[in-house]
Amino acid sequence: MNQEFLYIVIIIALGYLLKRTGILKESDGEVISRIIFNITLPSLVIVSLQTSTITVSLLGITLIVILYGILSTIVAYFVFRNETREIKGTFMMLASGYNVGLFAFPLVEAFWGTEGLLYFGMFDVGNSFIVFGLAYIVGSYFSENGMKLEGRAILMKFGKSIPLMTYIVMSVLNFGHIQLPSALLEVATIISKANMPLALLLLGIYLKFSFEKQYIRPIIKYLSFRYGFALLVGISLYFVLPVDDMFKYTILLGLVLPIGLAVIPYAHEFKYRTTMMIGTVSNLCILISMILMYLFSLFIL
Repeated sequence: MNQEFLYIVIIIALGYLLKRTGILKESDGEVISRIIFNITLPSLVIVSLQTSTITVSLLGITLIVILYGILSTIVAYFVFRNETREIKGTFMMLASGYNVGLFAFPLVEAFWGTEGLLYFGMFDVGNSFIVFGLAYIVGSYFSENGMKLEGRAILMKFGKSIPLMTYIVMSVLNFGHIQLPSALLEVATIISKANMPLALLLLGIYLKFSFEKQYIRPIIKYLSFRYGFALLVGISLYFVLPVDDMFKYTILLGLVLPIGLAVIPYAHEFKYRTTMMIGTVSNLCILISMILMYLFSLFIL
């Protein structure tokens, strides 16, 4: 596992090096991101859910993620209650929601293959409801103009998420024991193989090492809360839940993943002035999560 982790770090570093040398620009990352979320990641989901069987117990992962997302958002409200409305709204949006597609799937695919992708796929289903539902509502509520949401707006967010729709459709097919045509599955398999290298390169392209001094204190406070609370809950569930090891690994690792990138467009939409801070937090989370996952691979996994 340590060897696979080294390969992953090398590919991320390659992405960062390509950006620093001018071969790729950060703006290229948007194109790569669209390819991943709209093509390679859905293909990976199709392959994973067609070649595995979803059991009722796996839905427990989805439920845990949703409940944890709600709980962590409530706790964040009290942790950041003395901050400005904008800072409070920003960190409540960031309280839950994870970068599963870009960060977790490449690592999980390298470590556990299709089995791991199935478990983390169930994690990502719950994560999608938090990111596209709860985080969006919170961001709107704490924006300068206050909440202006309709149920239709939230449903549109869900409907426009191709990965989430793919999860839902493939889960229905899985439960119904319906197989896709072999030719379609073969094409999806070929495309899905591009997901891991593209996602890792994109992480490297998005890496930045710059800080704005006025945000140092709230960032430290946020990181302490996010990872402290995640480790407390994750380790507790790891030792308490009477489930198989892969279920435990999914919860433990999933809760320490970096923040989801969807929060950045939310900040733009609701006219938050904290987009630079969110970018800094995102980069720090990537580094911290990589360190934690490496430590887990040494001592727990």
